[in-house]
Amino acid sequence: MSFKIIDLEKYERKEHFLHYLNEVPCSYSITANIDITGILNELKKRGYKFYPVILFAITKTANTHIEFRMALDEKGRLGYYSFVNPTYTIFHKDDNTFSNIWTEYDGNFKRFYSNYKNDIQEYGNAKGFITKPRTESNFINISSIPWVSFTGFHLNISKSEKYLLPIFTVGEFFEDRKRILLPLSIQVNHSVCDGFHTSSFINELQKMLTNYKEWFED
Repeated sequence: MSFKIIDLEKYERKEHFLHYLNEVPCSYSITANIDITGILNELKKRGYKFYPVILFAITKTANTHIEFRMALDEKGRLGYYSFVNPTYTIFHKDDNTFSNIWTEYDGNFKRFYSNYKNDIQEYGNAKGFITKPRTESNFINISSIPWVSFTGFHLNISKSEKYLLPIFTVGEFFEDRKRILLPLSIQVNHSVCDGFHTSSFINELQKMLTNYKEWFED
């Protein structure tokens, strides 16, 4: 993993970045319903779990967009990671708490799924806020609220103006006119991500989940 510093003088969004970082600190969230009808049926046939699938799809889409990999380094300089890994929540049914673990990203679905299964086996039952050790900072946060189909979700984070990486939240999928839809909320920092970028992300994620047959090719 590497972190590349952005030359602000050559950055096409310099004015936007400085405005939303310093003058009017601003984050926003967009919630969209993602059609997962086809891939959900395919997963049932093949015996795959859905959670690692959406983790893979979100992370792979994020890794194709610099805007979803941006952060400030220890000196406050803007840059972006060469790639990001997903850190995600695991729910413990025995005491209704959750833990955060992460899985190493791989652009190949089958290898990522294998990485996920290994992490679940080793850390899935461990209690605590963060149970898999972290040595890097190139993470995007993904959480699940599988008990409700929401139409909007927003995190109120104190002093979040310096946190630039996206936060994703998925809800309970539901049926609508013979389609299975998944609520997905994306929260971003406006200093690095405009509505265009978030919309492009959602559209590309939907396309990826629609073209699921490519995932199972070796």
